[in-house]
Amino acid sequence: MKAIYPGSFDPVTYGHIDIIERASKVVDELIIGVLVNSEKHPMFSIEERIALLERVTGHLSNVSVKTFDGLTVEFCKINGANLIIRGLRAVTDFETEMQIAQTNHSIEPTVDTMFFTTSLEYSYLSSTIVKEIASYGADVSKMVPDVVANALKEKLS
Repeated sequence: MKAIYPGSFDPVTYGHIDIIERASKVVDELIIGVLVNSEKHPMFSIEERIALLERVTGHLSNVSVKTFDGLTVEFCKINGANLIIRGLRAVTDFETEMQIAQTNHSIEPTVDTMFFTTSLEYSYLSSTIVKEIASYGADVSKMVPDVVANALKEKLS
């Protein structure tokens, strides 16, 4: 079974890594799909996000990182994946994620979505929160791996 874990990963957090590690145990192959979203203005370039993701997932032999734009279900079809992995942090995520999953399934009925609830210690965590805290010079080492924390410091200096 091949799955796609899509997102912007700007930057990758321990919450993302938690989902990646757990999903990699359930599927044969997991492709992290780094979304190019023209409406967002990411802190890290697509190349930087891919490099960071490759560094923090290098220990997982069945995980790879690719970039895409457009519909996630089209990215699934191109890569021969029939499953989308999504993380749920809180009940507030559920309604939006359920609507996206149902829309994806209506567009491409061969693609299903599997939800992973985020581990409790990461339930508050988002890339946006990490960037905001880092922008004030505060320690984000409990939220992101060292390589990401260092990249944030470099970006913000």
